Amino acid sequence: MKIGFLGGSFDPVHFGHLLAAQDAFEQHHLDRLVFVPAAQAPLKPNDVQSTAADRLAMLRASIEWDKRFEISDLELRRGGVSYTIDSARYFRAQYPQDQLYWIVGGDQLPRLHLWKDIQELVRLVDFIFLERPGYPVKAQPDIPGLKLHRCDGHLLGVSSTELRDRTRRGLSLDYFVPHKAIIYIEEKTLYRDAT
Repeated sequence: MKIGFLGGSFDPVHFGHLLAAQDAFEQHHLDRLVFVPAAQAPLKPNDVQSTAADRLAMLRASIEWDKRFEISDLELRRGGVSYTIDSARYFRAQYPQDQLYWIVGGDQLPRLHLWKDIQELVRLVDFIFLERPGYPVKAQPDIPGLKLHRCDGHLLGVSSTELRDRTRRGLSLDYFVPHKAIIYIEEKTLYRDAT
């Protein structure tokens, strides 16, 4: 079985995340795709403003109807800084016979050598990296044993940071965020007072 994992803060989840998941799922013929919300990303220490429960609820509301996708709350339950290596060890133990893929944006490749225990991580998972169609790979990291698989994605120029700012300024999240997640954000008045 081929299982893909897409990590991130998802604060809030947006169509860029969902398109990345779908592109990776389809182009690499994955059997399952698991979203893995991070408690706190190590290379983005100020990226999370909502609670774990809120981010999980927005993600669930956005994908619950889609049987291709699942969510693991492993990193949220663990708390603290979320290192991919810890999750990869856990998933490798759960799925010892399966092919595991960690999905990242192509912009992460030049920083991959900074990831904790990267030499062990590349033995546990392959990496699918998303690039815009027709664009060359930015930089191929020199990490022994690294297995990279390109995914030509429908990458959107949208970020969760921008969406939180739009909310603060009273601008619409329509066409950026799934409708059910927008309703959740409005009901909980998320991102209104965040700085």
